[in-house]
Amino acid sequence: MSEVTRILSQIESGDPVAAEQLLPLVYQELRKLAAIKLAQEKPGQTLQPTALVHDAYLRLVGSEQAQQWNSRGHFFAAAAEAMRRILVDHARHKRRLKRGGAGQRLELSEALVADSEQSDLVVAVDDSLGALAEQNAQAAELVKLRYFAGLTLPEAAAAIDVSPRTADRLWTYAKAFLHQRLQS
Repeated sequence: MSEVTRILSQIESGDPVAAEQLLPLVYQELRKLAAIKLAQEKPGQTLQPTALVHDAYLRLVGSEQAQQWNSRGHFFAAAAEAMRRILVDHARHKRRLKRGGAGQRLELSEALVADSEQSDLVVAVDDSLGALAEQNAQAAELVKLRYFAGLTLPEAAAAIDVSPRTADRLWTYAKAFLHQRLQS
């Protein structure tokens, strides 16, 4: 059992000290994911990788209800989901008219990585994820990991416990599905 998995088990069983031990072990990986995600930001943006990691971490281990993680991969999938929710909230906030956000439809690019500058696209993809999850839950999870957390295809495949070939097929399907949804 890895150190991270052991600490996750301790957190699950209610050990208050375990959460303090987890952050130093996973911080660099979470920060790397956040930095990759936000690398395309213009300098001076309000959302920084450190803030994204801290907000996601607080959502994961700082909540009152006990979280349950089966493995290290499950924890990072939960972290990706927390980052996705933060980015969507941030994009919605920026999109508000009082914040100067006037809606503009954007194309889904081949390099599918969320960019909070494209807040309309981030919100549109998030809105379409529910429909994708109804069709194929694994494909929706893969989109969350790739699009919102910035994981590579092999990293995302490992996180959802599928082969790289299966992940490639799911990714192709998800891109086509989202492209069709975003065109209408």
